[in-house]
Amino acid sequence: MKVRTLIADDELLARERLRQLLAGQPEIEIVGECADGREAVAEIQKNTPNLIFLDIQMPELDGFAVLEAINLEPMPVIVFVTAHDRFALRAFEVHAVDYLLKPFDRERFQSALHRALEQVRHRGDPARAQAQAALLTDMQKSAKSVDRLAIKSSGRITILRTADIAWIQAAHNYVEIHEDKRSHLLRESMAGIEQKLPPDKFVRISRSVIVNVDQVKELEPTFYGEYKVTLHDGTRLTLSRRYRKKLPQLGIL
Repeated sequence: MKVRTLIADDELLARERLRQLLAGQPEIEIVGECADGREAVAEIQKNTPNLIFLDIQMPELDGFAVLEAINLEPMPVIVFVTAHDRFALRAFEVHAVDYLLKPFDRERFQSALHRALEQVRHRGDPARAQAQAALLTDMQKSAKSVDRLAIKSSGRITILRTADIAWIQAAHNYVEIHEDKRSHLLRESMAGIEQKLPPDKFVRISRSVIVNVDQVKELEPTFYGEYKVTLHDGTRLTLSRRYRKKLPQLGIL
């Protein structure tokens, strides 16, 4: 039996990537593609897919609202696909079988697909569903920092290695990420981006600034208990008194 599969993502390139990865899978039959949440609900009701690769942040309705709007029994198996890991816990709470964080490689996709196909075969088995939920919770707990960020801008997705980031500053509802001579805006809070970054490499030196410790060239104490932080590219930042406890992470004991 073919596994009827739906792809729902507002990014054309993301849909094409999923379609390419699914090509050649003999058990998969792609029954539709959607670019927004309302279209996804209509396609799900019409085609009753067994498996859905579902983006979370989409126009009209997000991925969670899509699941609330459909009324199928048994429910399709869901693999969330998103550029943001802050939705992971909620995804597990609605029993998604996996959570693909963009950008992902073929090996990671194959792992998610294998898990999803196993779940399709055992839909309706309560014990299996409970075991899967426990597994996903463990996966979420073990998720740590990322080594790449996906930044959407002007219809494109820029893949940025965290090692290339020099420093980050708050910009209202965004953060401005500085690397070399370029900067990128990402819709994220400072707390959110701080959780994503390797804690041994990135230090928050004030409410509005995070710095890559490998980019720090010089620290200079001031009369006010603060430190002037100079990066290798000449950028000068301030480590505030409130964040003096972070000095050991910058090499000052």
